[in-house]
Amino acid sequence: MKIILQEEIENVGHIGDMIDVKQGFARNFLLPRGKAIEATTRNLKQLEHAKRLVADKAKKAKGETEAFARTLVEMSITITVAAGPDGKLFGSVSGKDITEALAEQGIQLDKRKVTMEHPLKEVGSFVIPIKLPNDVTASLTVNIAPETPEE
Repeated sequence: MKIILQEEIENVGHIGDMIDVKQGFARNFLLPRGKAIEATTRNLKQLEHAKRLVADKAKKAKGETEAFARTLVEMSITITVAAGPDGKLFGSVSGKDITEALAEQGIQLDKRKVTMEHPLKEVGSFVIPIKLPNDVTASLTVNIAPETPEE
């Protein structure tokens, strides 16, 4: 009996798979529990339509994410921190500091999206990768500037 799976079942298949199973397994287990539906022409057309809708929605979401990534690439942020005369910072600049600086410019981002190997500990300009949804990665330019002493 041909069926279309409505949920993922271990050792059987994934959601949307059209598979051939024994009639008893389909009638006694899959169909009554709503884990599958019969593979009629009407159900197949509905499945194809649903797959198209999901693909279109994913494409639109990826396009929006890529547009957001372009805005991050085009901008740069400057963080002013206390530093010694040799350019070493008194402390460090972490992902949290970067997201706070972005929030001041109106961009909300989770600090876990900032993928830094280690915190920044010296004055300079750095390119920091930002991991976004839909497998999109953006590069943000971060400038670390020393505080000027007030006189």
